[in-house]
Amino acid sequence: MLIAATDIRSNFVDLDIDPLAWVALLVTISIMLAIDLYRHRDDHEPHFSEALRESAAWVACGLLFGAVVAYVWGGDAFGEYISGYLIEKSLSVDNVFVWAILFSSMSIPLKYQHRVLFWGIFGALVLRAAFIFVGTALISRFIWVLVVFGAFLVFTGFKVIRHRDDEGEGESRRGLGIIKRIMPVTDTIEDHSFFTKVNGARAATPLFAALVAIEITDVIFAVDSVPAILAVSHEPYLVFASNAFAILGLRAMYFLLANARQRFHYLSHALGGILIFVGFKMTIAPWYHLDTYFALGFIIVALVSAIVFSERKARKLGLVETGAPGP
Repeated sequence: MLIAATDIRSNFVDLDIDPLAWVALLVTISIMLAIDLYRHRDDHEPHFSEALRESAAWVACGLLFGAVVAYVWGGDAFGEYISGYLIEKSLSVDNVFVWAILFSSMSIPLKYQHRVLFWGIFGALVLRAAFIFVGTALISRFIWVLVVFGAFLVFTGFKVIRHRDDEGEGESRRGLGIIKRIMPVTDTIEDHSFFTKVNGARAATPLFAALVAIEITDVIFAVDSVPAILAVSHEPYLVFASNAFAILGLRAMYFLLANARQRFHYLSHALGGILIFVGFKMTIAPWYHLDTYFALGFIIVALVSAIVFSERKARKLGLVETGAPGP
């Protein structure tokens, strides 16, 4: 049934995860991060084609893990994983645009942005893990938390629809402010180092300030995205895996999309609609269950519609060029 009254705990996949499955997941993520760091050990300005290939590779990795989930734990687990993956991936696009504004406002050279983003994403994985395990623990103990999370997502959805273009500048100021309270911050960037020496004293570079600002933005976005994923799955393993594989591709997605914000005119409408929908799904979850595959279908339709109508508008306005972001 599309909507059915039932016990909330029986509506979602409840897996008996072997510790080895967690070890395998964490080792896989670590290997992928190590490969990414090795491939980009030299500072360079990524080309659009390079970012496109890497984005496709990251998406393929996420889908491949989804196939493993389907094979080992079945179709319901796959439905929850892929729904969570698509929610995180779509909401992350907004994060990418904020990063572009942040790097521009802090004058971070393009060739050094990968290093900042790599460690920013590494920190994001740790932060998201904490958010996820706290969130799933709260939901398993207090069902009413679903209503609170759901109402918050509905509110956030309407806020996203009224999207502002100056996000990112505030986070860059906060990042600088936090670092300057602890140690001096230099005005120049000589290499990819996060720290340097000024008159014999240790000082942070603007790259480290940018890293702190990125972590601030991730905390802000995690407050939205983690509850959104918890609307489609309560299984910590699936929630973390879908979140992790979506986040791992953010660096490549940034270099692919950061200069194309004007082409995604209807993206904020789609993201807001998705948040409102999953918020509604979460709010009514203690009484009614919306089927996971129905939710997945809604997310796909919303994203595809936003892309199609945005592309039509972009072509009408002549916004057809894309490329790597500038400093």
